[in-house]
Amino acid sequence: MTNQAADANRAGEPAQIDFAARNGWDAEIDVVDAFQLPTYVGPLSFMKLPWVTDPTEIRARRTDVAIIGAPYDDGVSHRSGARFGPRAIREAQYTSGSINAFESGVRPFELLNVLDAGDAAIVPGSPVRSHAIIYRKVREVAGTGAVPIVLGGDHSIAWPSATAVAELRRPGQIGIVHFDAHADTADTERGQLAGHGTPMRRLIESGAVAGRNFVQVGLRGYWPGTEVFAWMAEQGMRWHTMREIEERGTEAVVADAIAEALDGPDAIYLSVDVDVIDPGLAPGTGTPEPGGLLTRELLRAIRQVVEAVDLAGMDIVEVSPPYDQAETTAMAANRCALTAITALAVRRQAGHPVRWGQGLGREADA
Repeated sequence: MTNQAADANRAGEPAQIDFAARNGWDAEIDVVDAFQLPTYVGPLSFMKLPWVTDPTEIRARRTDVAIIGAPYDDGVSHRSGARFGPRAIREAQYTSGSINAFESGVRPFELLNVLDAGDAAIVPGSPVRSHAIIYRKVREVAGTGAVPIVLGGDHSIAWPSATAVAELRRPGQIGIVHFDAHADTADTERGQLAGHGTPMRRLIESGAVAGRNFVQVGLRGYWPGTEVFAWMAEQGMRWHTMREIEERGTEAVVADAIAEALDGPDAIYLSVDVDVIDPGLAPGTGTPEPGGLLTRELLRAIRQVVEAVDLAGMDIVEVSPPYDQAETTAMAANRCALTAITALAVRRQAGHPVRWGQGLGREADA
């Protein structure tokens, strides 16, 4: 004990010890910016991007891409849990800061202004309210000029999300490229109009999207029945099965899907159900269907679409964390979003606009 500490102890006073100096904690330490911190430190947002929910601020920042969560799964017919998908997708990342997409040769967050716009304010038990809230959230964010990437949630969220984007783009039209094991064009699900097996029918019946500009990729399995495909053919829809992908290759099929979706429209909305991936690689989905794409094939397809088109919006749905061993499905969904962002960065680097100006066509990206 030092003389100072002994004197303090005899006087009944606490010793004045410099513990920081004693333990080597008084050295100058660099403060790491929050964006550079490990992904498990601090508040949760996609890729540790700024969390900005006010549309006025989103617009003022001239945001290029905005992540939106749609934590809703009341439309699930089999395995529930997709309401936890947005949080799981945000968590399923191991890197942060100014990442380098070495396959594309770009640093997306240096070329684009990207943020996390938070979640639609969902409460369980009210499909109409939840879809209305999702529609309003996507519409106000997309109205700022940013490209919305919506993290589901079950696939029923595509109905309000794509409707909001299509409405903002009028008098122009959007086409839809839909990656999924299932067509999601049922008339009803056990009498329910708003299930996760019906959103594409609702979009077409409502007039938000024309059937002839709706293209599906990856269909397989044992649902739906022939009557549903008959309705799809009547609407002029096009679809490409896994058998066709096996015979012709993913790249050729996706090239056809792009051309079909843009037969009239000038922009594409991309809808990705992660069950298009084989469940051996992405087990955490609501309705797993064996025999699907490899993860790398889906990521390549997303890159092919987004680098080639004017992307109006995107959703990534059906991640169900309770069934997701080792976060593999959530990681795949995270990479779907990041791949789309990177492809948009490639477009920006090539001189193509990314943002959209409501009522003014495409904005200059200066």
